[in-house]
Amino acid sequence: MSGFKHYEQELHSLDHEILHCAAMCGVNIANRHEIDTVCLDDGRFSWAARRARESLRGLLMLRAKLEMEMIGLGLTPWPLLPPD
Repeated sequence: MSGFKHYEQELHSLDHEILHCAAMCGVNIANRHEIDTVCLDDGRFSWAARRARESLRGLLMLRAKLEMEMIGLGLTPWPLLPPD
């Protein structure tokens, strides 16, 4: 059970950072299309906005990796949900 607490804390921490970064980028994580566009860099964003979006993309990739690891251990990660 101690391993689960580790994953629970990691997931909670990542979710907090993802939600914060998404808000800074103006990305609605409830909208799949907006999440998909985070992966695109079409040059229409300023340097600072591109850096923020790169950070968000990296956080989302870390969460996906953590989810895969949890599933491999038989644990079920909760979905990434926007705050109420």
